[in-house]
Amino acid sequence: MEAVEIDINTPQSARIWNYWLGGKDHYAVDREAGDAVLAHIPDIPEGARSERAFLVRAVRQLVETGGLRQFLDVGTGLPTANNTHEVAQRLAPESRIVYVDNDPTVLAHARALLTSTPEGATDYLDADMRLPGEIIEAAQRTLDFSEPIGLMMLGVVNHLMDDEEAYRVVRELVDALPEGSFLVLTHSSAEVHGEPMLRAMRETTERGGTPIRARTAAEIEDLFAGTELLEPGVVSCSQWRPDTAGETPKPVYLFGGVGRVG
Repeated sequence: MEAVEIDINTPQSARIWNYWLGGKDHYAVDREAGDAVLAHIPDIPEGARSERAFLVRAVRQLVETGGLRQFLDVGTGLPTANNTHEVAQRLAPESRIVYVDNDPTVLAHARALLTSTPEGATDYLDADMRLPGEIIEAAQRTLDFSEPIGLMMLGVVNHLMDDEEAYRVVRELVDALPEGSFLVLTHSSAEVHGEPMLRAMRETTERGGTPIRARTAAEIEDLFAGTELLEPGVVSCSQWRPDTAGETPKPVYLFGGVGRVG
C-alpha cells in the first residue's frame, strides 16, 4: 500500500471519533476538537459506543435472520473493536465485506480492515460516497450484486450538508442493490441535546473539521425512502432492538434504523 499523507494540523472526524471511543489513532488537534464538543455534551462518547453496539446488533440481525453474507460499509471510519467484517464473519465465516472511505487516516489503517477468514473476503476502496457509481463498480470485484447486500452507512450521511445531495447519494446506492438487501443507517440529530449539539457542530466545522449537520428523526426516516423500515423504525440507535431487557436505554444523539430493499 502506498504511503499516505496525513494532515495532523486539521481535526478529522474519524480521528475525533476514535478519541471518543478510547482509541489511540488521533492527534492533539483532534483531541482539542473532541474536548470542545465534550464541553457542550459530556455524554458524547456514550453516543459513539452506542452506535458501535447498534452496528453489532444490526449485522447480527442481518446475518442470522436476513441470511446476508455480503456487506458494503460506506464511511468506514478508523478500525476499532467489532468492525463489520469481524461481526459478520464470527457468525458466518464466508461473509464478504467491502469498506469505503476517503479519509487518508483511514486509508493508512486499512490493513486492519483487510483481515479475513479463509472462507470469506474483505476489500477497501479509497472512494468518495458522493460518487455512488464508482463505488458500486469497484465493489463488484468482491461482492455479487445479484445477491442481497447489507449497505452500512453509519454516521456518514450527516457530513453531506445539502439535503438534495444526501438523499441522492443514499438513493443511488440503494437502487443498485438487489431485492432482499438492507440499508443500515445512523445520523446525527439534535433531538436529544438541542442547541448544545448544534453549537458543537458549528464549532467543529469552524475549527476546520469535516462539516457536519443534524437532521430530525423525520428527515432521517426520509433517507430510507424505497425501503421497508424494520421495527421500531428510526429511533435513537441505543434504543434499536437493545440486548438489555426491561428498562429502555438512555437515548443518544445518533438516530438510525434498518430498512429492507424490495
